[in-house]
Amino acid sequence: MKRFLCVFSACCALASGAHAQQAVSSGTGAELRVLDKVSGQSSNYDLASGRAIEIGQLTVALRACRYPAGAPANDAFAYLDVIETKTAEIVFGGWMIASSPALNAMEHSRYDVWVLRCKTS
Repeated sequence: MKRFLCVFSACCALASGAHAQQAVSSGTGAELRVLDKVSGQSSNYDLASGRAIEIGQLTVALRACRYPAGAPANDAFAYLDVIETKTAEIVFGGWMIASSPALNAMEHSRYDVWVLRCKTS
């Protein structure tokens, strides 16, 4: 019974939080962080919406970045296409969420890419 109440409480909290943040705004770009797992070095990159950048062996394209209206620092939802440059193999395509990077993570043997925030100007 305790377990049921805990799950029920968590679902209610998520539902009310999702309902409160229905309005979203589009950013002009995003700030991304890339970790090279071999060298252990991480770097931040600013990428405008609709643009692509080559980072090491990857080409990262940002289609869109969205955030809760009125609160751009709270969260970021970025739609990314990540392609291995030499082989043209699609590594990742979809939405990444800044507050939950493991929810839809990119799987690559050398690099980790995640969104930090949307750019608003």
